Amino acid sequence: MLSSHVPELAGLQILSAVARTGSLRMAAAELGVTQQALSQRVRAMESRVGIPLLARGPRGSLLTPDGRLVEQWASRVLDAAAELDAGIAALRMDRAGHIKVAASLTVAGHLMPRWMVALRDQQRLTGRALTSVELEATNSVAVAEAVGRGDADLGFVEGPRAPRGLRSRTVARDELLVVVTAGHPWARRRAPVTPAELAATPLVTRESGSGTREALAAALTAALPDAAQAEPVLELTGTASVKSAITAGAGPGALSSLAVADDITLGRLHAVTVTGLSLVRDLRAVWVGGSQPPQGAVRDLIAVAVRTQ
Repeated sequence: MLSSHVPELAGLQILSAVARTGSLRMAAAELGVTQQALSQRVRAMESRVGIPLLARGPRGSLLTPDGRLVEQWASRVLDAAAELDAGIAALRMDRAGHIKVAASLTVAGHLMPRWMVALRDQQRLTGRALTSVELEATNSVAVAEAVGRGDADLGFVEGPRAPRGLRSRTVARDELLVVVTAGHPWARRRAPVTPAELAATPLVTRESGSGTREALAAALTAALPDAAQAEPVLELTGTASVKSAITAGAGPGALSSLAVADDITLGRLHAVTVTGLSLVRDLRAVWVGGSQPPQGAVRDLIAVAVRTQ
């Protein structure tokens, strides 16, 4: 750990400017401050270092021998600081120009395309450089892990709760629908399906780690705290596989309303009315860091997601 005698970078820049220009007046003009303010900063730096750095006389101020030595050391520190500053600027430009997003399959398949187009439209309208978005579609657990590892700058998840260890913000809401084929008995019944019936029925489900599966399980647990839930009739990876199995008659399943809207309209699937069960869920943006999303394209994309709902 550095001692309290090491000057701040601003002080080293003052020392360098005095050495380069040969006077406090010219150094102050170069740095854009008054001579009086610069003189006060030099005195504060001398107090911190513990040795005189400037010799003040009728013809101006010159570095003392110790001051020249400190300035020589300071020049190497300032060179390194300039390299650091340039590197950080490059990283910020890369971050602004390209972000990695991991999203749940529901969000990636049905919402991200709209959000990405809206982000580019906003950037064009405001004259800003366009951001390239690299998108990975996976389940919600894998999204949270990717964001936590730093493999993604931003994540979008579904599920009953926000992932631990990550900051989050609700950007949209979605509803799960229980769907069956037209030939299934539930498609013809007039009375709603009860939570107990749904819990006792083997369903076609997504894989473990899916936000859709976790949201349904959480809703059934809330409605029936002590009831066991039937094992899935099929457990499949991806929404498309689940829809195909339901359409083929494997059994009922619960999927996002976004994912089955066209299938219901075309008659391939039938939405079943379920009573006494809350199947509305939050879709969340997740990130690592402070309570506010990182500035730049990440924050802009979250704002676009909220605004376009």
